[in-house]
Amino acid sequence: MPDTGDPSGTLAPIRTVSILKRLVHSAPPAIIFAVLGALMVWGHRTGWALPKFSELRGDAEPAPADWCPLHSVPESECVECNPDLLPRTENFGYCKVHGVHDCTLCNPGIAQLQTSRTVSSDDLERAAKALAFAERPTNNSRCKQYRRLIQFESEKAVEKYGIGVESVWTAPVVEAVAGTAEITYDQTLTARLSARAPGSVFRAFKQVGESVKRGELVALVEAGEVGRAKAVFLQSIVQSRLETQNYERVKKLAGNGVSQQEVDKAFAAVSEVRIGLATAQQTLTNLGLSVDAASFDTVTNEQLPERLRFHGLPKDVTETFDPKTTTGNLLPIVAPFDGVVSTRDVVAGEVVDTTKVMFVIVDPRQLWLMLDVRVEDAKAIRIGTPIRIRPDGGKDEVSSVVSWVSTEARHDTRTVKVRASLPNADGKLRANTFGTGRVILREEPKAVVVPGEAVHFDGCCHVVFVRDKNYLSEGAPKVFHVRTVRIGARDEKQTEIIAGVLPGELIAVKGSTVLRSELLKNNLGAGCDCCNK
Repeated sequence: MPDTGDPSGTLAPIRTVSILKRLVHSAPPAIIFAVLGALMVWGHRTGWALPKFSELRGDAEPAPADWCPLHSVPESECVECNPDLLPRTENFGYCKVHGVHDCTLCNPGIAQLQTSRTVSSDDLERAAKALAFAERPTNNSRCKQYRRLIQFESEKAVEKYGIGVESVWTAPVVEAVAGTAEITYDQTLTARLSARAPGSVFRAFKQVGESVKRGELVALVEAGEVGRAKAVFLQSIVQSRLETQNYERVKKLAGNGVSQQEVDKAFAAVSEVRIGLATAQQTLTNLGLSVDAASFDTVTNEQLPERLRFHGLPKDVTETFDPKTTTGNLLPIVAPFDGVVSTRDVVAGEVVDTTKVMFVIVDPRQLWLMLDVRVEDAKAIRIGTPIRIRPDGGKDEVSSVVSWVSTEARHDTRTVKVRASLPNADGKLRANTFGTGRVILREEPKAVVVPGEAVHFDGCCHVVFVRDKNYLSEGAPKVFHVRTVRIGARDEKQTEIIAGVLPGELIAVKGSTVLRSELLKNNLGAGCDCCNK
């Protein structure tokens, strides 16, 4: 391993200055001069060179005479200087298909496994799909670092550096587009109820939180326009009856002193009043009082006002009215669908108009999930793509599919809205709550994964350090192989390896930064030499 001291002595003056500054601020002058004198004597004798790291280890033995300063192991045991000590595997170079060097998918025999392993067609297909799904980080084809071997003097030295290994394994991975999510009421199942004519609230029957059925009466508004419309309707019925009777009489007398012109005139009068009746009927329907003029054919003219007085109102409600004081100008406000009253903003006697929202009725059994995603991420989202949300404070994710992707980005956040419907029959979800949403773009149930801290970037390639398969054999060199890898999906715990290692290989995880430092020690400040040529 590399010496962590400063053999060249280039850092000694800087460290000395730092020490002097601290002494100046904290020690008496006499002590300062004494320390300065001691430092000058020590520096003169040592050439201002700090001891090497190997010399500072409490239990370390002095470096052997044949010590290899480049690889920090005895030169007689150095596998880099003496290739015969550890025969190399065949060099397969760069794999253009999978983008790694010494590709284990194409050449599984080079994997550091105790037993040979074959690569199935499913393994190759899985890698191909992962590479085709999205643009993946690439490795430099000219890099030669993959032929390096990182060697330790002994297993005890490996333990001292705190290097721990874990086996490469398979696990499910998910590639998703994440964003801030909000659960809202389904706007197609949200009704804001207002009066269809100005007036005053006669009664309000429902409170916030109460359930309603479709067509159920929510409130009554006393509106003068309703009285006028009923009066016009009654007049039209009476007029229609009179004109119809006159037409029938004239038609019977046709040819007996009554000309055809008079018959036609009577028919025109009937047609005109019938048009007026249809108009009056439509006016009441527009006010929410559906009425059929034909249903009044058996009602006498004297009975018409009383029959139309409370038309369209439930009988159980009208029975509570005082017929002497209750007006016939009542306009019903009814629920358009089954739901729950989420807002009530009126009281009896309050004056309202057509712009006043009196009640808001919602159906909480069906909600909307609104997700804000980045513009660049929205390109991959399609209608029908799976989507999941974990509401704040909840443990479980709720699944649905994308039903709409906005065609515009918000001006303030530069994000795109994505929507999905959320069934909520059990009522566990709450509108106007937030959470973390994910649009699932790719799911792989058996991906090759490693801990995220095991993957390093050496300046041109992503690498992991694979422990030699003979590491535990008595007398075997304590060696780690440098392996370039092609990474895929990543999360806070693990990283998908599309190509580069096989399940069962042991890789350095804890303390693997020590291996990376050894790999780069000859390239500090310049990056990878082989890639800069």
